[in-house]
Amino acid sequence: MPESAEKQIEELREQLRYHAYQYYVLDNPDIPDAEYDRLYQKLLALEEKHPELITSDSPTQRVGSAPLAAFEQIQHQMPMLSLDNVFNEEDLYAFNQRIQDRLNSSDEIEYTAEPKLDGLAISLRYEQGKLIYAATRGDGSTGENVTQNIRTMKSVPLRLLGEGYPQVLEVRGEVFMPRAGFEKLNRLAREKGDKEFANPRNAAAGSLRQLDPEITATRPLSLYCYSTGIVEGGELADTHYEILQQLKSFGLPVCKEIKRVTGIKACLAYYEDISKRRDELPYDIDGIVYKVNSIALQKRLGFVARAPRWAIAHKFPAQEEITRIIDVDFQVGRTGAITPVARLEPVFVGGVTVSNATLHNMDEIRRKDVRIGDQVIVRRAGDVIPEVARVVPGSRKKELPEIKMLEFCPVCHSAIEQIEGEAIARCTGGLFCQAQRAQAIKHFASRKAMDIDGLGDKLVEQLVDEDLVHTPADLYKLSLEDLVALDRMAEKSAKNLLNALEASKQPTLARFIYALGIREVGETTAMNLANEFKTLEAIEQADFDQLIEVQDIGPIVAQHIVNFFQQQHNLDVIDQLLAAGIKIQDVKIADSAAQSNSVFAGKTVVITGTLPGMSRGEAKDKLLAAGAKVTGSVSAKTDFLLAGDKAGSKLSKAEKLGVRVIDEAEMLALLNE
Repeated sequence: MPESAEKQIEELREQLRYHAYQYYVLDNPDIPDAEYDRLYQKLLALEEKHPELITSDSPTQRVGSAPLAAFEQIQHQMPMLSLDNVFNEEDLYAFNQRIQDRLNSSDEIEYTAEPKLDGLAISLRYEQGKLIYAATRGDGSTGENVTQNIRTMKSVPLRLLGEGYPQVLEVRGEVFMPRAGFEKLNRLAREKGDKEFANPRNAAAGSLRQLDPEITATRPLSLYCYSTGIVEGGELADTHYEILQQLKSFGLPVCKEIKRVTGIKACLAYYEDISKRRDELPYDIDGIVYKVNSIALQKRLGFVARAPRWAIAHKFPAQEEITRIIDVDFQVGRTGAITPVARLEPVFVGGVTVSNATLHNMDEIRRKDVRIGDQVIVRRAGDVIPEVARVVPGSRKKELPEIKMLEFCPVCHSAIEQIEGEAIARCTGGLFCQAQRAQAIKHFASRKAMDIDGLGDKLVEQLVDEDLVHTPADLYKLSLEDLVALDRMAEKSAKNLLNALEASKQPTLARFIYALGIREVGETTAMNLANEFKTLEAIEQADFDQLIEVQDIGPIVAQHIVNFFQQQHNLDVIDQLLAAGIKIQDVKIADSAAQSNSVFAGKTVVITGTLPGMSRGEAKDKLLAAGAKVTGSVSAKTDFLLAGDKAGSKLSKAEKLGVRVIDEAEMLALLNE
């Protein structure tokens, strides 16, 4: 047995344990993932060369056991108790009063407050710092042996770190699935046509109870430790909070939201703080747990039935409830998106009475097989719009008709389009539809479109609310009297806006097309349309086959353009704009030969910083006319970075990637070559 190999293997194991601790416990990794992988592969290679040196607590030995036929039963030496619950302040004050009465004290009690994780309770037993077994809570007295599955979780140390841990240490914790991992798991299930998990808790429980540990190893499970069980051959701290810090120092992950608080008012302040941040947390919780912090006081208080007297769970209002769909309406969003909305028998969920819930889109309706009359589970999380999560299994007693998408917009009666491959259906009456009015006008007036100075978002909202503007064409009908009658609109500001409207009446064809707000027609696409068709009339009359021949226009965008110009409402607004005095300027289009000879033809350019002699928009127009593709971010595919003053991070990235950096003078010189 080579001494050098044995020493090298142990050093690598210690390094990997340390870096796992930094990553999973402290959330502060010292090294990149790639470096961790290199250390791991180095250890793996050494162990393959010296199999006699492999130990069960090596970081390489997390997976490898054969699938089980069934789980063994494990008797808990110390029962895994449940907690009593409270649902309001009054009951929490009563809990505190019972503790003070039992302790014969009026002093404020110090508690440890921590989020109540919505997962699966687990018990881990370590002997001499080595993981011996892991068991589920089960009925509190007997659980299932899930050791092989727990070993696959990288957040669970196979050997404790440091020194000073007891010879026997039983740790209790919660296995859970973070939200991001849950969404990814369900997305993969959808792609494979497999059944999805209803929620992260079910996903965590199902993953931990796999008979094949290799399946568990693919699931994104995490662990937070919250207490201890049997402790032998050593002592822990005399407060619950300090014990958790000790567990953390041993390499066991502990929730960073845990906090010491004194008195019930501080408990309630903690509850309110976590409630507000609940939806920002990366994991699901269903309440707060308060535990008397002093271990001595815990022992004095003892237990009642199957719960400790010294701890309580303060539950959040239920986030899921059962109700029935009585109808489905379709709402039109500010961008024309059509959203099906379920009208429900009112139900109290997430702290409020809910009578409407989103069904998202038709794909979701079909996937969940939701129908009017169904009994459904409604979910509401914080301020998130309530949604129909799923149909209650077995609740449909008779055949119900399928929900169908409308053919025409319920607001403006324009046709509804749903491009193949897209989940969202949309109204095509972009310039006319009342539901899209404010958004369409804001886009029309924006700097890269008609560039109407002084027409900000708040003023647009005000004009729409006062019923002064229905379409972009109405902007050019506004009078001084109309504007000065608005709140906080001085005569000088009104005159400035009228002057800006007048100045905007001579756009280029590309700007005008962009201003119309056609779905997925950005500045570059608008420029390509202008270059190809030369006139607005030609673009209006272009068919699908002509459009897909244009640079960077594919079938989906081509169909959006066709649909837009097929709506008479949109054509009427365009006619009104032209009648109001809009005169589209001839675009200075380089001919194809000139474009093909340009240095920038077919090249990708990014613009950053402040240019000395022109705006970035003007520089972009020149580059687009020369056949360049102008994008917003630097990548390995970028050919040029046009950099002005205060270029910042894009310049640094371009230099790092070896992208050619030019200034305004060099750009102009290259354009003139």
